[in-house]
Order: sequence, then structure tokens, then C-alpha cells
Amino acid sequence: MAISNKASLNLSDLPDASSVVAVDLPETPTIRIRARKRWSAIDLRELWVHRELLYFMVWRDLKARYKQTLLGASWVILQPVLMTLVFAIFLGNIARVPSHGVPYILFLYSGLLPWIYFSNALTTSSHSLVASANMITKVYFPRSIVPLAAVLVRLTDFLVGAVILIVLMIYFGQPVIWTILLAPLLILHLTFLAFALSLWFAALNVKYRDVGTVLPVVLQLWMFASPIIYPANLVPPQWNWAYSLNPLTGIVGAFRSALFGLPLDQRSLLISVAITLALLVYAAFVFRRLEDEFADIV
Repeated sequence: MAISNKASLNLSDLPDASSVVAVDLPETPTIRIRARKRWSAIDLRELWVHRELLYFMVWRDLKARYKQTLLGASWVILQPVLMTLVFAIFLGNIARVPSHGVPYILFLYSGLLPWIYFSNALTTSSHSLVASANMITKVYFPRSIVPLAAVLVRLTDFLVGAVILIVLMIYFGQPVIWTILLAPLLILHLTFLAFALSLWFAALNVKYRDVGTVLPVVLQLWMFASPIIYPANLVPPQWNWAYSLNPLTGIVGAFRSALFGLPLDQRSLLISVAITLALLVYAAFVFRRLEDEFADIV
């Protein structure tokens, strides 16, 4: 015998209208659900709240990078040293590139060291969001932490390589002058520039994977368009205005000036600061605009 589970509804079961209590709603709603603004900046306070996650990601990448390599962390020193030796042989001994009276090896290393930090930071951070797809699709956190961690990891490489720079300065008898105190500020400037471009390239690489392929070519061309292996005064005067638009021109030139007491090109440095700030603001807005799509695309 089949048993029906359907329940019948009687009108008598409904509450009487007189027993219903009226509830006054507040004029201002407690919770407001609004669409995110099309252009909004990165929340710096949210980054500070998640600073422990940033520390963990930096420490994780540092431990994992050279875990199964033969030479380990020695690659941090070998990369700028080997590049310096190669360029010193072909440009220093054969082409006789001038170096403002500074030994060319020292001149070359002081340019390659910040360049390698900058280029490696961009290369690593451009793939950082794609490489962290498992975290992005499962846990909420400020996505800007991912490229920022990649930049800070490469900053540790620069600090290790800077020890070799000090050794070279002592070996070649380069005097230490007070302007060397400006070098940390210039590296901070370079870090902001690297972070700005990292935000931009990392966000674009999620949507357009061509960025990861094109970026190494762009960086290779950028290196020869910057005063890394040659002094800036070799550029023809009629092209100085365009050459100064390269933010690395002011940073690398000022870095050498701080180390070796060379004349400082204040104009190029000020242009570099202005371009870096503009790129940082623009990249932050672009990253924030595309951030909501990362979990769906990555």
C-alpha cells in the first residue's frame, strides 16, 4: 500500500494579520553591496594585513629555487661575474669602451648588477600569477602579493651580488666616498620600477600568454638601450632627449655616480623618478581592474 508524503496546507494554519508585528527597517542599510569601481587603486592597508603571507612566499621561493641545483646559491654570484668577464673581454679589451676613468670591469659590474636584478625580477614576476594558480583559485588574498614576492626574492640576489661589488672596489683601490650612501635610495627606486612593471606584465600575462614569450626579447633590447655596458655620453646629443625617457638611464647613471663620484645627471634622474611614479600608479590601477578575472582565467 502506497503512503502519500504530501502535506496539505490549511488556511487556518496561517497567522492572523492582527498578530503580525511590524518591523521598522533602518534608514541606512547595515550592509551595502556595491560593484567595484572600474578604476580603483591597490589597498595598501590590505597588503600590510597580509604581510606574513608575503614573508612566507618570499622565504618559500628562496628555499625552493636552488634546492636541486649542483651549485646552489652560487648562481647568484656567478651570473653577474660571468657576464662581466664576457663583456670585459670583448668590449674592454677589443672595442676599448671608455669608462670615465674607472676600471672597466668595475664599471661594467656596477651596471650589470642592478640590470640583472631588474631583468630577473620582471621575468620571474611576469609568470608568478600563472605559477600560483592553485593558490589564486582556492584562497583569497591580495593578488599583488604574488609579483611583489617575486621582486623581493630577486632583491636578495642583488644584496648578495653587492658583496662582490664591494670586493672589486677594494681590489681596484676605489675610494669609498660619502655619496655611496645614496646607493640604497637608488636601489629602492629601481625596486619600485620593477614592481610597477611586474604588476603590469603579470596581469597581462594571465590574459595574454604571449607576454611571457615577448618579454625576454624586450629585455634584451632594453639592455642595449640602457647605459649598462657603455657610458651614457656615447649617445649622440640629438638623441639625449629620447635616451632620458628610459628610466634605467637615470637610475644606472646615478648608481655609478654614487659609487665612483662621477658627475650626476640630475635631469635624467628626475625624469626617471617621474616615469617610475607614473608607471606605478598606472600599473596599480590596471592590476586592480583585471584582478577579479584572475581566478577564472588562470
